[in-house]
Amino acid sequence: MSLARVFTRALYGMEAPLVTVEVCLAAGLPAFTVVGMPQAGVREARDRVRSAIQASEFNFPRGSKITVNLAPADLPKHGARYDLAIAMGILAADGQLSESSVVSREFYGELTLNGELRGVEGMLPALLACRREGREAVIPLDNLAEAQVIREQQCVVGESLRDVVEHLSGPHRLPPVKPIAKTSYVYPGGDLADVIGQEQAKRALVLAAMGGHHLLFVGPPGTGKTMLAQRLLGLLPPLSDEEGLEVAAVRSVAGYEHRAATPQSWLQRSMRAPHHSCSAAALVGGGSPPQPGEISLAHKALLFLDELPEFSRHVLDSLREPLESGQVSISRAGYQAKFPARFQLVCALNPSPCGHFDGTLASARASPDQITRYLGKLSGPLLDRIDMQVSVPRQPAVLQQQHQQQEPQTPLLREQVEAVRGLQLKRQKCLNSELETAQLADVCRLSDEDHGFLVSAIERFNLSHRAYHRVLRLARTIADAAGAEHISKTHLAEALSYRALDRLLQQLQDL
Repeated sequence: MSLARVFTRALYGMEAPLVTVEVCLAAGLPAFTVVGMPQAGVREARDRVRSAIQASEFNFPRGSKITVNLAPADLPKHGARYDLAIAMGILAADGQLSESSVVSREFYGELTLNGELRGVEGMLPALLACRREGREAVIPLDNLAEAQVIREQQCVVGESLRDVVEHLSGPHRLPPVKPIAKTSYVYPGGDLADVIGQEQAKRALVLAAMGGHHLLFVGPPGTGKTMLAQRLLGLLPPLSDEEGLEVAAVRSVAGYEHRAATPQSWLQRSMRAPHHSCSAAALVGGGSPPQPGEISLAHKALLFLDELPEFSRHVLDSLREPLESGQVSISRAGYQAKFPARFQLVCALNPSPCGHFDGTLASARASPDQITRYLGKLSGPLLDRIDMQVSVPRQPAVLQQQHQQQEPQTPLLREQVEAVRGLQLKRQKCLNSELETAQLADVCRLSDEDHGFLVSAIERFNLSHRAYHRVLRLARTIADAAGAEHISKTHLAEALSYRALDRLLQQLQDL
């Protein structure tokens, strides 16, 4: 009886727990058994591994009873990520490889029947964990873009099982992966100068970028709501190295397309824009094993929901907890996975189901009751979590005719955004939108007169305590943009002016 031990890692949410592949070759009736809570994809590895070893012109031990144990046995194993590790364990147990050549390495990859290596999902969390343990990772070429994101590593890539064996036995060493060099950040989206008019909406966009505030555009079709949302992405500063790794890790777990992706694309902010027909599982994550949803793929970036009332109310309400906590916890039978979800929400809606609404109820073909029922799909707790509600009215045709190409506005505004964000991080170690309730008393201190003004406005609009705190955070951002040390009545008044939907709902109630 001969034994061999090889290391690899499972994928469990955003974690990569260590899996020890133990291979035993014993006398007895020929058999190939995989134990250790393998799922269907792992059990099928027997045929892939056997064919890959033979196609690579290595000896497959036919006359032995082969037992492969994936430890720990209480951890579910999914997918084909263990193929290469199982093959290396068989070759080491059969004496075709020395055990010393595999003990200091970790192996990942799916094997084809002719011995080629295919990429697997969730490689980046595994590489980070492997680096912490000081081992060398052997991965498929398809996962090269993920590996290049990591600055300090010990990693090699191979195209086939034969490449890996020759790397371990010495004649042909695989080249180490070189991390990408820092390049100038490519800002996505167009320029704010492309948007005709809509000065209040542009101002709101800049404030949202400065403080990380959630934003809702209210207006008829064709007024530039989607165009404005796309311009917000260009106002945000580049991701830091730590933030970039978080974003890349989520995309890796979600199975980001390996071949089409470049190393730089893993570190870019993106805007996720799911269709209104998407389910709650697609939005927040789900499945078995759990996979990240749109809100996690929008981590440190934007989630754009167009035609907000067309989404199912159940789907929209599933956003409430992630908007507060910045993460989502998905529980399934035998599984509980947590994914980061610190995204910036940008929404757009037309208040009337008929599609005609120019700022007044008289302009809509729908009755007030129909508008009320339509907007009733948006729950109060969800609206409370949106800091800014901005009206985007239809612009006069004369203004469109007179519009001329202007100088780019976004680069200059981006510098202002970065300066204000730096001020916030220096003062409170987070953006204003992320301020805890306990911090508001110190960071957003008000005079007695200003506090009385805010309380009276909150009572007039019948807003909740959560909305009160949202107004305070937004007023703090407005004060920061103006270079003011303290919040004044002017800042509070501007923050309260971004409550377009609340004013409309108040009008409907007064009818």
